[in-house]
Amino acid sequence: MEERKPLPLQHNPTKMAAFGYTFPFYAGPKPTFPMDTTLAVIITIFLTALVTFIIILPGIRGKMRLFWLLRVVTSLFIGAVILAVNFSSEWSVGLVSTNTSYKASSSQWISADIGLQIGLRGVNITLTGTPVQQLHETINYNEEFTWQLGENYAEEYARALEKGLPDPVLYLAEKFTPNSPCGLHGQYRLAGHYTSAILWVAFLCWLLANVMLSMPVLVYGGLMLLATGIFQLLGLLFFSMATSLTPPCPLRLGTATLPTHRGPAFWITLTTGLLCVLLGLAMGVAHRMHPHRLKVFFNHSVGETPGLEWNPEEGGLLSPSYQSTAESPEPQDIPLSEASSKGCCEEEHRSVLDRAL
Repeated sequence: MEERKPLPLQHNPTKMAAFGYTFPFYAGPKPTFPMDTTLAVIITIFLTALVTFIIILPGIRGKMRLFWLLRVVTSLFIGAVILAVNFSSEWSVGLVSTNTSYKASSSQWISADIGLQIGLRGVNITLTGTPVQQLHETINYNEEFTWQLGENYAEEYARALEKGLPDPVLYLAEKFTPNSPCGLHGQYRLAGHYTSAILWVAFLCWLLANVMLSMPVLVYGGLMLLATGIFQLLGLLFFSMATSLTPPCPLRLGTATLPTHRGPAFWITLTTGLLCVLLGLAMGVAHRMHPHRLKVFFNHSVGETPGLEWNPEEGGLLSPSYQSTAESPEPQDIPLSEASSKGCCEEEHRSVLDRAL
C-alpha cells in the first residue's frame, strides 16, 4: 500500500488578512516625497502670497504697479530664502560614484552613487544603486540623522544599526557620532545651532524692515534691511569658521573618497545677504540724494499730511519737523480788517483823553 504524502498547506491571503495576519509577500517600496516637506511648506506659503499679490496687481494704476511688483517680489524672495536655508540640508554636500560593499552579512559589492548633505540640523545620506536593481534588491536609500535640540544623534545611529542599513550609510553616519575620532559631530552641531540662531535674527530684521517700509519711516526700514544682510553674512562667517576648526576627515567608500564642499544653501544665503546689504546702502544714498524719488517709489506723498515739513538734513523721510510761529525766522504779519483796526484806534484815543483829564 502506497503511503500518501500530506498535501502542502495552502494559504489564502484574504483569509489570513481577515484573521489579522499579514500577506505572504513583501510590499513594494514606499513612495517618497521628492523634496523636504518643510521646504515644500515654506515655498508653498510664499508662492501663495505672490500669486495673491499678482491677482490684485491690475488694480494698481500707472507706474506704481511696477514699483509694487519689484518691492513685493524682492521682499518675498528674501524672506523665503532666509527661512528655507534655515531648514535646508545642503550647506555642505558631497557625491561620489564607487564600488563598495553592500552589507556586513554579505561579501558582495555593488555599484552605487553615494551622497552626503550636511545641514544646520543634521545630515542626510543617500545610496542609489547604478542600476537601482542589484542583488535582487532595490537599492535606493535616503536616511536622515539629526542633532537638533530634543534629538539624540547616538540613539538614531543605534536604531540604524538595528535596522541593518547598508554599510555605506552606516559608515558615513558613524563619522558624525559624538564618539567618532573625526570630531565632525561637535563641529557641525555647534556651527548649526549658532548659524540657525543668527538666521532667525535676520528673519526678524526682515519682518521689521517690511513693517517700516510700509510706513513713512523709510530710512529705518533701509537700516533694518541692511541689518538683515549683515546677519546673514555673519551666519555664513560663523559657519565657515566653525567647520574649519579641525582638519577634514577622509571619507573612504570602497574604491573612492567622498569629497565635500559648500552646498547651494550656503551660496544662496551669500547672494541674498549681499543683495540686502546693497539695497540697504542704496536706500541710504537715495535718502541723501533724491529723497522725493524714494518717497514716490514707496508710494509716500510729501504733502499728504498738512503742517509737516520733510527735511532731509533732520532725518529725511523719518522725522517731520513741526515749525511753529516762534521758530520762524521772519516775523509774521497778521492782517486785520478795516473795522477792527478803526475800533482799536478809537479805544487808544479815548484812553489818552481819560489820562489827560
